[in-house]
Amino acid sequence: MIVGAGFGGLFATKALKNAPVDVTLINGTAYHLFQPLLYQVATGILSEGEIAPPIREILKRQDNAKVLLGTVTEIDPEARTVTAVAPGTSYTVPYDSLIVAAGASQSYFGNDAFAEHAPGMKSIDDALELRGRIFGAFELAELETDPAAIERWLTFVVVGAGPTGVEMAGQIAELAHRHLPGQYRNIDPKHARIILIDALDTVLSSFGDHLSTKALRQLHTMGVEVELGTKVVDVDETGIEVETRNGRQRIESMTKIWAAGVAAPSLSTQLAKATGASTDRAGRLEVEPDCTVPGHPEIFAIGDMMSLNRLPGVAQVAIQSGRHAAGQIKKRLAGEATGQPFKYFDKGSMATISRFSAVASVGKLHFSGIVGWLMWLAVHLLYLVGFKNRVTAVLHWFVSFIGRGRSERVATFQQVFARRALQEYRQHLP
Repeated sequence: MIVGAGFGGLFATKALKNAPVDVTLINGTAYHLFQPLLYQVATGILSEGEIAPPIREILKRQDNAKVLLGTVTEIDPEARTVTAVAPGTSYTVPYDSLIVAAGASQSYFGNDAFAEHAPGMKSIDDALELRGRIFGAFELAELETDPAAIERWLTFVVVGAGPTGVEMAGQIAELAHRHLPGQYRNIDPKHARIILIDALDTVLSSFGDHLSTKALRQLHTMGVEVELGTKVVDVDETGIEVETRNGRQRIESMTKIWAAGVAAPSLSTQLAKATGASTDRAGRLEVEPDCTVPGHPEIFAIGDMMSLNRLPGVAQVAIQSGRHAAGQIKKRLAGEATGQPFKYFDKGSMATISRFSAVASVGKLHFSGIVGWLMWLAVHLLYLVGFKNRVTAVLHWFVSFIGRGRSERVATFQQVFARRALQEYRQHLP
């Protein structure tokens, strides 16, 4: 049984392709989400289909894998069963070995009310809502006559200066300064303010001082206002309140984007209670060196679900831990010794800032500018699942990076306002 079809769950499933096992993969959606490119869906570069291929299509040639739609709500280690819910139904499935790879959720650091006015970016729904808010802000600014109202609509605040926040701020700046000018009559998109906020004193803090400085310089060149050492204390419909070294300030803005902080899903808490396992501050399960839950060698927690050796919550950790868990299961079936510790090979980190500009850290090597951007391009093409996805992504990148267009600017009222309806729907699930 594998819970979750993100990088960890999907690669674990594929690693078991030729093993003498029956694999049941349960996921809350029918697609595998390439989460690092969600910001490109939100800013109109890619369509959702290009970063979210159907799971059944990916695994159609893997005869030992069965895919079930559902959100897992309970794991019973004693009965060795998993209970999941789907629209209009619920079901329970038994397991012999279990790999839990349910990913991570957005963290508002105890201020969940911020989500209403500052959406995160963890799902296709989030990205499509943000696309509607971003492009809609320019449309509504065009209708205004009050300069203060126009300024509110043309002020975009991104909270969190990690890779997601930097990439999002960079793309909004490109929209405002390169792609949209000349398309409006009453406003000039070049007058838009893009403000990037973080409570830390650096951008891309995990990349080291050298690359952090280069990224900060590039953001400033693009016109992004970077406010570091700045803590968000309140968010409402028309603005955001921050605490700085100079005291409390308010930024008037209709479009706020939350890219700060992640937390383990509620399933992590449920499994911890059921097994007696400990969790870290983010709610992730503290696992044994081989990624198993203490006292339960048949249960593996991988990727963003696990807390092990301070490993970061990145795709490569999920991929490699998924393959490790699958390898342990195959060893057990072959009667070989198991319990080998998971060894993570750090392939580096990268973030794109603008077209032809990115930063990449690979071991002791650091790259930036066009070289970093070409590395970013190659890596993301490598891990985009499916030939069709790679081809269409390249075409849309060509349109956006070489030309001045955005291939996916369609946004609907449903995308922007459906969040509340979805919340009400989820409250009524069994």
